Amino acid sequence: MELTVLGSGSAMPVSDRAQAGYLLADGDRSLLVDCGEGVLHRLAGTDVGYEGVSTVLLTHHHLDHVAALLPLVKARWLAGAEHLTVVGPTGTKALVDGLLDVHAYLDGRIDLSVREVSASRPFSAAGFDVAARETRHSMNGLAYRFSPPSVDADPAEGPLTLSGDTEAFGGMAAFADGSDALVHDCSFPDGTDVSNHPTPTSLGESLAGAEIDTLLLSHLYPHTGGREREMARSVREAGFGGTVEAARDGLVVEL
Repeated sequence: MELTVLGSGSAMPVSDRAQAGYLLADGDRSLLVDCGEGVLHRLAGTDVGYEGVSTVLLTHHHLDHVAALLPLVKARWLAGAEHLTVVGPTGTKALVDGLLDVHAYLDGRIDLSVREVSASRPFSAAGFDVAARETRHSMNGLAYRFSPPSVDADPAEGPLTLSGDTEAFGGMAAFADGSDALVHDCSFPDGTDVSNHPTPTSLGESLAGAEIDTLLLSHLYPHTGGREREMARSVREAGFGGTVEAARDGLVVEL
């Protein structure tokens, strides 16, 4: 299973970070998690391409996570693709319907299906087994834990966890415990007055004692520019015992 960071940025664009987007691939299976502005350009530079992504999984519905969703529909239609499945938390159907109300000419161009999921039960998306957990953010959302399909696999023990946008809290640490890699929101450096997102120290404190091999700090606002090493060090000093690095667009992680 392979993770490609397509967008490690936030709602405030910077030149080297697209908004939120991650590509998960395993053999002939591929899944796009979140679809912010700039993600399609990054996706076009991968072997999978937007032609090869037929399922999008949304963590929540803030604009920097969904801005390229309708552009993806149009790009796939123009490329001759026949379908797209959008999976996400409660309200995803209303989101897609609203987008199509604004851009009605795209309605019916491809077979577009929508499926809503919750934290109450595991599910499958693009062939990956997925467990979900509610986040703590200004909008309802879900964090996800992924594993490749297996008869004996428990999605809640999969090798990869993506937090989506969330404060740091013990429940997320428990959800990600045992992961090979955790991609976690760490939007701002220490000293920033912020809610709904963690700073490095609060994130490190929340993850103290969790068995996670690698932590990737993502959803990085411009305020973090040039301070990435300092932020990683602060996470470790606050109690996290694994490897820490700042995510960057184009980073590939083998799991």
